Amino acid sequence: MDRVMYALVTLAEAVLGIFGVRALYEQPAYTVVARLDRGVEIRSYAPRLAVETDARGQGDGDAFGRLFRYITGANRAGDRIAMTAPVESGGRRLAATVPVEQDGTGTMRFFLPRAVAAAGAPAPTGPGVRLVELPAERIAALRFSGRLTPEARAAQAAILAAVLAAAGRAPAGAPFVMGYDPPFAIPFLRRNEVAVRLPPP
Repeated sequence: MDRVMYALVTLAEAVLGIFGVRALYEQPAYTVVARLDRGVEIRSYAPRLAVETDARGQGDGDAFGRLFRYITGANRAGDRIAMTAPVESGGRRLAATVPVEQDGTGTMRFFLPRAVAAAGAPAPTGPGVRLVELPAERIAALRFSGRLTPEARAAQAAILAAVLAAAGRAPAGAPFVMGYDPPFAIPFLRRNEVAVRLPPP
């Protein structure tokens, strides 16, 4: 994609993103294999490729910037790569605390378009940025709207944990967040999800 077209598409995505329109963003494919109480979905994801970096939490602008620079040319081929949704961010669980809390060491991840992954994604040139291959996996996700504040995240993570416990399903890791919209999107039109990975079936 040439520079002018890339800029025009990025601008169109940003304008539409204000209103919660995500039609231009490719998203990882998944199948809903079960629906639990409170709208929790158990999803089966195919293998996918992502670019990630260490992050201090969901709102780490430096981490987002490193990943954004990768898709806008900070890679060995100098390629501009289309933005996708969602942006995934999460941290490690702290002992003896609510699982949603972070200890300052987490990751932020952009999923790469399927065509880029199939062609062989270019290696990152920025420090602290790496390509990661995710295997096929099952994820439990709870969708919600509004601003993605620490309070909202904690409340939704608690609901997700309670629903999974009632269904007899144990998570395989700490909760993480998937954000589908830019931070300037109208809050009630936003798509946020809190999720956990599940053990293989």
